[in-house]
Amino acid sequence: MVDRYTRKKTSLMKFIIMVVVLAIFGGAGFVFVSLSFEQNKPNIEIDDNIFWNLKRNLSLKLSDESGIKYYRVVFKDGTNEIVLENKVLEIPQKEIKLEIKPPKFDIFFKGDKVSLIIEAVDASKWNFFDGNSITRNCEIKLDTKKPTANVISNSLAIRRGGSAVVIAEIKDENLDNFYVSFNDKIKFKMMPFYKENYYISLIAWPVSIEEFKRVNLVAIDKASNIRKTKVPLYIRPLNEKNDNIKISKSFIENISTIVLEQSGEQVPNSMIDRFIYENRDLRAKNIDTIRKIVTQNMDSSKVDGLKIKPFKRLRGSRTVAGFAERRHYFYGGKEIDEAWHLGIDWASVKKASIRISNGGKVIFNDYLGIYGNSVIIDHKMGLATLYAHISTSNVNVGDMVKPRQKIANTGATGAVFGDHLHFGVLVQGFEVNPVEWLDKNWIKTRIKNVIKEAKKVIDSK
Repeated sequence: MVDRYTRKKTSLMKFIIMVVVLAIFGGAGFVFVSLSFEQNKPNIEIDDNIFWNLKRNLSLKLSDESGIKYYRVVFKDGTNEIVLENKVLEIPQKEIKLEIKPPKFDIFFKGDKVSLIIEAVDASKWNFFDGNSITRNCEIKLDTKKPTANVISNSLAIRRGGSAVVIAEIKDENLDNFYVSFNDKIKFKMMPFYKENYYISLIAWPVSIEEFKRVNLVAIDKASNIRKTKVPLYIRPLNEKNDNIKISKSFIENISTIVLEQSGEQVPNSMIDRFIYENRDLRAKNIDTIRKIVTQNMDSSKVDGLKIKPFKRLRGSRTVAGFAERRHYFYGGKEIDEAWHLGIDWASVKKASIRISNGGKVIFNDYLGIYGNSVIIDHKMGLATLYAHISTSNVNVGDMVKPRQKIANTGATGAVFGDHLHFGVLVQGFEVNPVEWLDKNWIKTRIKNVIKEAKKVIDSK
């Protein structure tokens, strides 16, 4: 029979063992749940496909929940191993953004495929207090050569508010983007032209931009090498006309108010504020909408040329307003606003039939604020036409329409005084001078002949 002392001793041993076991499991549990002992490796964020021209910095981000305490970045090729970054942090940081500067080589360096080795260690006490570590090997494609961007042919001149065409040879094995820029502010898309590596673009000098600085052909590769080539253009001045227009209270109440309401806009209480909001703010929104509609829906497929005939005025009409008229609006004897008129207004009989001069695809048919009910037709290569203030239409978005087809009737919708057609010509969404596109000789000498000349140059190569 076991005596009382032995039983007490056995119970004590069991208690001690249980305490030790609990302490072990408790300690282990603490280690697993404690942030100090987290087991997640640091995160490295860098582009998957890296093209480097050894001029720009490479962006890199390191992050970890317990903080980064050490990182190292090494540039490595067949013969070189260069440490670009190597740092131990006294105070670990949860997020580190780095701009990795390129290594310096002499002009004879011929490296092509190299790698960037990135190491990072966090401040966790896991791994016997050494922390969690990660090493990432990123392959890099070195590319220090600029793309080819040669102007093959272009229009001789461009007028403020007018159009021109540019044809170019663009190529690079790592080509990323290319376009024609106006004053380094506006980008005009280029479409494939005739043969491989050749592109074409209609461009515009927006009437709202007074100063002409430069038109560039721009090509950029994936390594951010940029080639800029000047497009040689003579410039022509704008024949600007100023008109003074009196605005009545009746016009604001019966026209401006309705246009704002139908556009879902707030209607200011003040007559002057109401007109300015419709004429300035809503106009800007409508113009922006037109540009987006055209650029998002224009046919950018390969072209051999622009098969366009001169556009014709509305049959039996007279011109009641021209392009680039700077309108000054007066209310109560005071000038309250001004705006450019960006099309031609033709007036005939009420609800006159509108027949188109050139075929194309209907890309818009809806109410458009100051323009009222409007139809936009895409004619390819970034060229489109706008038919505004119409009363009714005979087409739907997506329809392919043919020359001489009736698409609508004139009307007095939008911000207008009476029934007429606002006819606009759009180059990648910018309204340009329709007079140029009504002129057979202008189209031939400034557009079609330039395209013919480009084909001859391309065929001779």
